[in-house]
Amino acid sequence: MTINYVNRKGQLYYLHQGTTKTGKPKYFFSMKSEGNLLETIPDGYEIYENPNTQVFLRKVQPKVITDEEKAIVEAGVKQFSNLQDYQMDIKKEIITVYTPDQDINVLSSLINFSSQDKLSEAQNILKRSISYSPMLRFILIDEHQRIFITQRYCFLGRIDDWINIGESNNLQALVKKYVKHLGQESFFELH
Repeated sequence: MTINYVNRKGQLYYLHQGTTKTGKPKYFFSMKSEGNLLETIPDGYEIYENPNTQVFLRKVQPKVITDEEKAIVEAGVKQFSNLQDYQMDIKKEIITVYTPDQDINVLSSLINFSSQDKLSEAQNILKRSISYSPMLRFILIDEHQRIFITQRYCFLGRIDDWINIGESNNLQALVKKYVKHLGQESFFELH
């Protein structure tokens, strides 16, 4: 049985093996069901789906962020922000919150619905077609004391990069202070 993976949009991907120019094996996911398909995930690798539903096979990442810290950010976004939809990504010592590039509620309102079921179905379809951009991230800077710094993405033409906002602190305090600005005009005033 070949390795396949269904992403959040419901797209089916198959794991393939190829070779690099130097003859080393390389692994990739494709929607094609033919080719050099793998039946097992190679040792030391894991399936990774990024916030925009692209699927990769990558080397197993060391776990630096705890499950509790991940839960703090998830709960904070739900409790303190007005976001209806978001994605979170964790890489090494960084927790990044992604927000949708499109507004599902506005898109839904543009379509005429005869019933609540049709509205719900359309919202599900729209959610699967949304793309996300990284907006806010928390970076662990002290592993023993579990101290983080916060950065937001800056969209000024001359910068277009991450900028530090505020002082370092524990994750709970930073989440409470900053996630409420996601999706708000006040986000752009953070520096």
